[in-house]
Amino acid sequence: MHSFKELINVFAAHFAHRHFPISPASLYDPGEYFLALGGKRVRPIMCLMGNELFDEIHPDAYHVANAIELFHNFTLIHDDIMDAAPLRRGMETVHKKYGESTALLTGDVMMIQSYEYLNNIHENNIHAILQLFNRTAKEVCEGQQLDMDFEKQEMVSLDNYIEMISLKTSVLLAASLELGAILGGASSGNRKHLYAFGKNLGIAFQIQDDYLDAFGDPEKFGKDVGGDIRQNKKTFLLLHALEVASPEQKESLLQMMQENPADKVEKVLTIFKACNIDDWAKSLKEKYLQTALQHLEDIAVVSTRKKPLMELADFLIQRDY
Repeated sequence: MHSFKELINVFAAHFAHRHFPISPASLYDPGEYFLALGGKRVRPIMCLMGNELFDEIHPDAYHVANAIELFHNFTLIHDDIMDAAPLRRGMETVHKKYGESTALLTGDVMMIQSYEYLNNIHENNIHAILQLFNRTAKEVCEGQQLDMDFEKQEMVSLDNYIEMISLKTSVLLAASLELGAILGGASSGNRKHLYAFGKNLGIAFQIQDDYLDAFGDPEKFGKDVGGDIRQNKKTFLLLHALEVASPEQKESLLQMMQENPADKVEKVLTIFKACNIDDWAKSLKEKYLQTALQHLEDIAVVSTRKKPLMELADFLIQRDY
């Protein structure tokens, strides 16, 4: 058994090679550039963890983990185009550095390469792996479309927002674990519990991300407070505030979203605190976290094998604020 931190190093060493052909460089070098920007590689590591929860890591797990990481980066390249984002991890995005048309093709070929990795796995597991991978890939695209749809809607229900976050973010985390579990020979019941663990953990992580953007310590968490508020993002916090605020507070929130005053962040946070949004968000995050941990508890393997997944939950979910 490897710890979560050990698996970070194991996968990093495995992944550190060229993933695309040399020529044409104008197509493939942007992909290598983007992969070199790094990131936590959490999803492919979760695939290895899902495998090792039930058995020793199968050689095919590395092919699936590569496919997951390339698919995830494909979505990031296209997301950056849709968001007109100039930076990713502090560096120029692919469309900014190489042009939008090249970025589209780079994303496309990155997704195709992910299937090349899947094509290497043993035929015994190929059907189950492809079925889950393809379903998840479609769901991620559905989540991204819903996210764009919500930008044009004045009101979005909290339930609809949770569905969007589940599709856009959580299902890939959940599927990464289950894809590994398939290779580990897990039963269907254990696979369902592991998937639910990942999905609920992903939702808790997004609630935390929304919370920290509004209430986090900029020095501790590395970003300015209020970025989502400035951009009028429909976060967990804003949607709940619009549900529970007084008519006057709701009118003020909607007016500030239209007019973007200079002191907007400060005023919105004042309303959030008056509506106890900070405490509500902590409570909601804890609810999803506990649901995740209960599904982990219900997986029928000895508890010592679950320790790396507990480490993963601790890594993703901060408990000190």
